[in-house]
Amino acid sequence: MSKLRDKTHIVLFVLVAAFIALIVFEWGMNFSGPTQKAGEAGKVNGESISMQQYEELYNNLVKGFRQSNPGAEITSEIDAKFHEQAWNYAVDQTLIQQLLKEYGIGVTDQEVLDAVNSDLNPPMIIRQNFTDPQTGKIDRKLLEQARSDPKAKEFWVNAQEVVKRELMVGKLVMALKTMVVVTEPELTDVVQRQFTTFTGSFIPFPLSYAGAESSFPVKDDEIKSWYEAHKAQFKEEPTRSAEFVFFPLTPSAQDSVQVKKEIDGLIPQFASAASDSEFVKIQSDMPNSVNVALSRADFSPAAGNAVFGSSKLAPGQIVGPIADEGYYRLLKIKSITTGEPVASASHILIRLNPADKADGERVMGLLRQISEELRSGASFASLAAKYSQDPGSARNGGYVGWFTKERMVPQFAQAVFAGRPGQIVGPVQTQFGLHIIKIEGFDNRRIVASEVARQIKASTQTAESIKRNAAIFQTEAKSKGFDEAAKAQKLEVGKTGDFSRQSLLAVPGMGEAVTKFAFKAKEGDVSDVLDTDKGFVVTKLLSKNDTGYHQLDEQLTAMIKAELVREKQSAALKAKLAGLAKSSGGSLDAIVAKYPGLRKITSNEIRWRDGYIDGYGVDPRLVEAMAGMKLNTLSQPVQSGGGYALVQLTSRQLAPGIDLAAEKRQVLPQLMKVKQEQFLSEYLQSYRRNSKIEDFR
Repeated sequence: MSKLRDKTHIVLFVLVAAFIALIVFEWGMNFSGPTQKAGEAGKVNGESISMQQYEELYNNLVKGFRQSNPGAEITSEIDAKFHEQAWNYAVDQTLIQQLLKEYGIGVTDQEVLDAVNSDLNPPMIIRQNFTDPQTGKIDRKLLEQARSDPKAKEFWVNAQEVVKRELMVGKLVMALKTMVVVTEPELTDVVQRQFTTFTGSFIPFPLSYAGAESSFPVKDDEIKSWYEAHKAQFKEEPTRSAEFVFFPLTPSAQDSVQVKKEIDGLIPQFASAASDSEFVKIQSDMPNSVNVALSRADFSPAAGNAVFGSSKLAPGQIVGPIADEGYYRLLKIKSITTGEPVASASHILIRLNPADKADGERVMGLLRQISEELRSGASFASLAAKYSQDPGSARNGGYVGWFTKERMVPQFAQAVFAGRPGQIVGPVQTQFGLHIIKIEGFDNRRIVASEVARQIKASTQTAESIKRNAAIFQTEAKSKGFDEAAKAQKLEVGKTGDFSRQSLLAVPGMGEAVTKFAFKAKEGDVSDVLDTDKGFVVTKLLSKNDTGYHQLDEQLTAMIKAELVREKQSAALKAKLAGLAKSSGGSLDAIVAKYPGLRKITSNEIRWRDGYIDGYGVDPRLVEAMAGMKLNTLSQPVQSGGGYALVQLTSRQLAPGIDLAAEKRQVLPQLMKVKQEQFLSEYLQSYRRNSKIEDFR
C-alpha cells in the first residue's frame, strides 16, 4: 500500500496527461513576463498555479527519466525541456478543471463506488494496481484486502479524488463529443472517395509556362501589404537573437594521457576479474557493455583496424586500450564468430533536382566527366575530394567507413552489398542525389566481448584554463567591442537566430544559461562567462522582439516575395490557359498539335482516395479538382501540385460489386471518431488560445 500512496500524486497528473494525449495538438503559450511571485508559478485565467504543483510535476518527469535511462546525464537542455513540460502539464490541468466547472460536471459518491466495482471499465488507478497479470482482470480479492486495510485509509481518500477526476474528464469528453454529427452527404462523400475512379486525359503546365520568375517583379510595398494582411500567421512568443563565442571543453593531450594511464592500470584486474559484469558496471562509462557482439561498423575506421587487426584477437585476451572518438576502449574477448557482413565504401555524391531539366543535364555532364577521368587513371579519392558534394566524406577521399545494410539508405546499401571489393558502381540515385560508389571491402567477423570504456574528458585544470581564456575575451569584448575582440583573438562568432524562452537553441550545448541572460539583458549587453554542459560561452544580445509577431526580417521577406511571385505566376498562367482552352475548341489534342512541347497524359485509373494517377504519379490537388468536373468537357484551368492543368474526364465509376449502404455502415463509426477527435483538438486549442496564461517562473 505504501507503493500506492507514493503513486497517488503521479496518477493525478497522468490522468490529465492521458486526456491531453488523446487529442494531440500543439499548445500555444502566452507570457506576461518573467516576474517571480513567491509560491506562485503562474496563473491561468486568474487562477493560481502553485510552485508546489509545478515542482511536483517536474520532479515526476525527472524521476521517470532516471528510471527509464539509468546512468544517463540530465543536461541543461533536457532539464529545460522538463521544466517546460511540467509547466504545460500544470496549465493543462488548470484549463481542464476550469472546463469541468464551466460545464457543471460533477460526480457522486455512488458513481465513484460503481466505477471501482466495475469489471467492464474500471478506473485507471484500479487497473494499474490491481490487475491480475495472469488473467488480465481485476483481482477483486486483493482489491478488497487493500480497501479493508486501516493503514490505507489516507490512500483511499486520495484515490477517491483521483477516480472522481477521471470520471469527470470522461464526462467532459462525452459532452464535447455529443456536439459532433456526421451528415449523410459527408458519409456519402467519404465512401465515394474510397471507391470512385476516373478515366480521362490532361495536360500539366508548370508555373514557368507563364514566364520566368524575373518577369514578375515584386515591390517592397507589396511585401509589406501581404505581411499585414497575413500577420496572424506570424504570431509567436517573445524572442531574442544573439551572437556568441563558444569555448568548448576540449580535453588536452595531458588529459588523454591521464585517461589512458588509468585504463592501462585496469588491464590485469580486468583479465582476472571473477565477474566481467560487475567489473564493467563499476569501471566503465558504458556499464551495460557486457558480452556484446561487435563488428567493424561499431568502431571508427582506425579503431576497427586496430581491434580486428590485433595479434591479441583471441578468446580470453584483452585488446586495447584503443582510442575511438573521444573514448579509450578496453575489450575482453569472449569469442570470435561470424554474422551478416558489414561493408566499407567510398562515394562521390552529386546533388540533383529531379524537377529541374537543366539541372539534370548539368549533372549528367558532370557524371560523364568523372567517368572519363576514372578511365584515364585518376584515383577515386582525388575525384571525391574534387567533385563530391558530401563535405564530410569528401575530406577523406569519399570514404564513409564501415556500415551495416540498415545504416545506409536502401538504394545505397543494395548497390554495395550486391557488388564485390574494388568494384565501382553507379550512378545510384537516393534522396540525397546521385552516388558513384567504390566498394572497399566486406567483413563478416564478429567479436563477443565485454568492454571498459572511459570517456576522455577535460580535467578541472583544463576547464579552468579554458574559462580563463573566455574571461579574457569577455573583458576585451566589453571594452573594445564584441566583433573587434573576436577578430583580434581569431575567434569564430556564431549567431543564435531567433529563439524563445522554450525553444532549444540551434547551437547544441548552449542551454539555459544563454536564454536566461538574453531575457534579462538589454540590446547590446555582453554577458559574463556562462557555464554550459559542453564548455563556456560569452554572448551579446543583438535584438529583442516582444511584439508577439515574427518581424519582417530578411528571411521572411524572401519567403513572402517568393509567395507573391507564385501568386502572380499562377494568375498569369490561369489566364493564359483559359485563353488556350477557349481557342482549342475544347480539344486537348488540338492544343498538343499546336504546341508540340506539351504532353497529354491519359490514364484509365485515377483514384480519388489517394490522389494517384496511373502513368503520372500522385497529385491529390489535381484529382480533388477532377471530382467535381463534368464528363467529356474540357475543364477550366485547375490547380495541380506543380502549377495548373487542363483536364477532360471521360468516365467516373465505382469499383464493381460495391454495396454503398454496407460500406456506409462500416465507415460511419470511423468517421465519427475522426470528427470527434478533430473537434476536441480544435476546441481545446481555441480554449487555450483564448485563455490568459501568466508565467511567473
